[in-house]
Amino acid sequence: MKLKWTVHRGRTGRRRPWILLLVTVVVAAGIAAVLSIRPAEVAPVANTPVSSVPAAVASPTATATATTTAVEPTTTPSPPPDQSSEPAGEPSTLDYRLLANVAARNIYTLDTRTATYSETYGRLRGWWHLLPDGSNPLTIFAQQFEATGTNAAAYASLTGAKGYRTAQPVSSSCDGQLSQYVQQPPPWVGLHVCTVTLSVVEHATSGVNKYTAPISVVVNCPPAVSAPADRCEMVAFYAAPERIVY
Repeated sequence: MKLKWTVHRGRTGRRRPWILLLVTVVVAAGIAAVLSIRPAEVAPVANTPVSSVPAAVASPTATATATTTAVEPTTTPSPPPDQSSEPAGEPSTLDYRLLANVAARNIYTLDTRTATYSETYGRLRGWWHLLPDGSNPLTIFAQQFEATGTNAAAYASLTGAKGYRTAQPVSSSCDGQLSQYVQQPPPWVGLHVCTVTLSVVEHATSGVNKYTAPISVVVNCPPAVSAPADRCEMVAFYAAPERIVY
C-alpha cells in the first residue's frame, strides 16, 4: 500500500508541470484574443492650454524665418528720383541743348498782367529739380532768380506799370564749347552746361527797354543715375555775372 501511494504520488508529481504549462498557454491565448478585439487606445492629451498659433511658428526664430519668407519682395531697381510729370512748359526731351534754350527763355519771360510774383517764382521753381546729393539747394535758386532782375520790389514796380518781359535765344554754347567746362568738367556723365545769350525786351507803360543777357543752364540727362530714365531735367541756372560759364 505504501508502495502504491508512492508510485501514484510520483506520477502525480510528474503531471503537475504539464498541467501548469497547459493552463498558462490557455490563459495567454485568452488574453491575446481579448486584446485583438479591443479598440485602439488614444494617446493621452497633455494638459496644456489650447493655442491658436500653429506649433510650427511657436519658436521666435521660426516665426521670423516664416515671416521673412512670406513678405520678402522680389528685388527690383529703385526708380529714378523725381519721376513726377514735368512742370508747365517744360519739354520732355533727351536733347539737353533744346531744354537749355527753352529754360533760358522761360527764366527771363514774365508778365505782371497775368501772374503774381509768387506764381512767377513758383513756375520757375518747378523747373529746378533737386539732386539727391544736395548740391543744388533752393537757396541758390532764389539768388539766381533775383539775379535776373526779378525780385519782389521790382515786380511790384512792373505790376504798377503793367510790365511784361519777353526773351529769345540768340546763341548758345554747350559743354566742350565752353572753356570753363573743359577746365572743370562735371562730376558725372550726363550732366551738361549750356550758356545761352538772350535778346530781352521789357515792356511797360513808360516805354520799352531792350538788352542782351547771358544765362548758364545746367541740365541732367541719362545715363546719370540721378536723372529720369526717359528725359533731361534742369537742375540749376546761373544769371549772376560771376556765375556765368564761358
